[in-house]
Amino acid sequence: MKLILLLVMMLWSTGAGLCQTPYPQPVESDFVIKGFRFASGETLPEVRIHYRTLGKPERDANGHVKNAILILHGTGGQGGNFFGKPGADPFAGELFGKGQLLDATRYFLILPDNLGHGKSTKPSDGLRARFPRYGYHDMISAQFRLVTEGLQVNHLRLVLGTSMGGMHTWLWGELHPDFMDALMPLASLPTQISGRNRLWRKMISDAFRTDPTWKNGDYQTQPNSLQGAAQMLFFMSSNPLIRQQQGPTLKEADEVFAKSVTAMAAAMDANDLLYAIESSFDYDPGPGLGKIQVPLLAINFADDLINPPELRILETRIKQVKMGQAMVIPQDGTTVGHGTHTKAVVWKAYLERFLNQTQPKKQK
Repeated sequence: MKLILLLVMMLWSTGAGLCQTPYPQPVESDFVIKGFRFASGETLPEVRIHYRTLGKPERDANGHVKNAILILHGTGGQGGNFFGKPGADPFAGELFGKGQLLDATRYFLILPDNLGHGKSTKPSDGLRARFPRYGYHDMISAQFRLVTEGLQVNHLRLVLGTSMGGMHTWLWGELHPDFMDALMPLASLPTQISGRNRLWRKMISDAFRTDPTWKNGDYQTQPNSLQGAAQMLFFMSSNPLIRQQQGPTLKEADEVFAKSVTAMAAAMDANDLLYAIESSFDYDPGPGLGKIQVPLLAINFADDLINPPELRILETRIKQVKMGQAMVIPQDGTTVGHGTHTKAVVWKAYLERFLNQTQPKKQK
């Protein structure tokens, strides 16, 4: 999530990778989809999908793109979250540079802002709570049309997603099983939103919808409930060890909490966050896991409060994926809870092995 990433960036300053290498600046643009129809039956005359690309597509003798990689962000985030600054660039700085695993001179990297997020069409553009209710299937539909119609890419080397993007990655494998060579979901579970994961989301949703200052989405200033939403996201975003290190006394814990929550709330819009949190209503990849036809490597983290390993959902469900692998990285001094999904130094060795194992398909 963008909001969780704001917090994780504070932690990376003490644990950023040591192998950061310069990479080309991303090229930003918009793809406009005319007459977009949502799964609910609602429509918008136009949906704008903002995106960033690095590198150029390469085609084989048959015209199939062989080097495109789709990278998907988390709830409330945007494609720009994968780019940091010198000394605190834990994703792009570890992966996109010359000679690195996703070298932008070798691969065509696609990083969209999802529907309802970033610079793409979203509730805060003007419709507010009259914006069509969108779900994950709507978001993936827009992603697919961006890739195929907007960028003229007919095949993906890899789909890699973090958090919500990880959940999208499972669905990409089910909805478009022949479109990619490999799938790598990070910090996600292949099951519908349930248990504690459902509860914290519902707490945020209910807080907005029952807040008189939300005014049915027509507020002029951000509603009071936005503060509580930011507090919940702060609570879920990291692990207890880091929180104790940040606030070893009552006074210090309160100070860190207040400062972090204030920064998070200042970067949010209540309607956009509400829609993003509620968009997981149609996520349920479980029944379709057998449809996934390509190798899949799922990576979770032992200190992730959103996807706790003791549920053993990942280990159980991965057995239904024909070429599926799953692992949970133990907590250590490098993991930072849920946000470890964007700290590539922790898991990039597994990505390297996975890329070597999954050679591109020969297209007919």
